Amino acid sequence: MVCSWIDRTESSNQSRLHRLIVGIDVEWRPNFNPGAGQNPVATLQLCVGKSCLIYQIIHAPNIPWKLRNFLNNDDYRFVGVGVENDVRKLLNDWGIGVSNTVDLRQWAMEELENENLRSYGLKGLVKEIVGIEIYKPKSVTMSDWDDRWLSVNQCPKYTTTRPLEVSGMLGISWRKG
Repeated sequence: MVCSWIDRTESSNQSRLHRLIVGIDVEWRPNFNPGAGQNPVATLQLCVGKSCLIYQIIHAPNIPWKLRNFLNNDDYRFVGVGVENDVRKLLNDWGIGVSNTVDLRQWAMEELENENLRSYGLKGLVKEIVGIEIYKPKSVTMSDWDDRWLSVNQCPKYTTTRPLEVSGMLGISWRKG
């Protein structure tokens, strides 16, 4: 499935592969035990435009080379809020590197000359810059992302992939700026 998504994404974006903007996010089951380490990344979420993938990496028998190559393509920009932390966790947990990342907070602070944006999350940035309210409640972000079958609340576009789609929109704004 992940290889098919990459093939479709690259095929439908042929004219802009040298500057592709990819929204990226990872999720894992929170650990509420004091002193216990974090659980590994359970899902990798990618969006290019309105085409999104929720990949349950924790249940994958292996990690396809096509995915590794996609994430390490220097022509692609992987955008998100706190993306460096997500990328570091993905590397530490699964040995998967991601090249050419852009933290949207940093971009927004520079572009809008507003230091206050340093503390904004994706929801706040999207509202401030694009004027769109996105909905991703704590009950979803703090849920069991390592379950084999994700719940209806974890999968609807408005909760998980909509923020990534908007990340891509912000990234496109950044690219044009």
